Amino acid sequence: MPAADLGSAPVPAPGPHDHIRGAENAPLAIEYADFECPYCAALSARLARASIRRVFRHFPVRSSHPRAWAAACAAEAAAAQGRFWEMHDPLFSDQGRLEDPHLWDRARRLGLDLERFERDRRSDEVRARVRRDFESGVRAGVVTTPTVFAGGRMLSGEIDVSALA
Repeated sequence: MPAADLGSAPVPAPGPHDHIRGAENAPLAIEYADFECPYCAALSARLARASIRRVFRHFPVRSSHPRAWAAACAAEAAAAQGRFWEMHDPLFSDQGRLEDPHLWDRARRLGLDLERFERDRRSDEVRARVRRDFESGVRAGVVTTPTVFAGGRMLSGEIDVSALA
């Protein structure tokens, strides 16, 4: 059975709560990813070079990536200070350093208010935000990372980025 058949709902359309970058008129790609997944990191680098409108949603797979949840919460805490993508990119480019001291160091280098960063990343609101992304992926049929929805199709595993544009 194709993974798309496992979904109970369509992938949600981008909304004001989403993290989006790229030209508004570019082809849309909705990405579900895990900051500790090496395949997600490789895809992220390829997506950064693609001419697409990219929506990032969290899909931390705790069973195989124990630091993915903490990294997702750190990215959301950075987002609360307007710096999501500035945290997103280094989380993927240096996956060997996702422990708390490294997250704090990234926040410090971004010039974030560290007390607020720590408070936000542990907050109910941030946890709910990450959980909402994850649950929307589950309802849409996501079973692995990375998964991308583009052009009415769900793609997972080794994704040909050229097919997205």
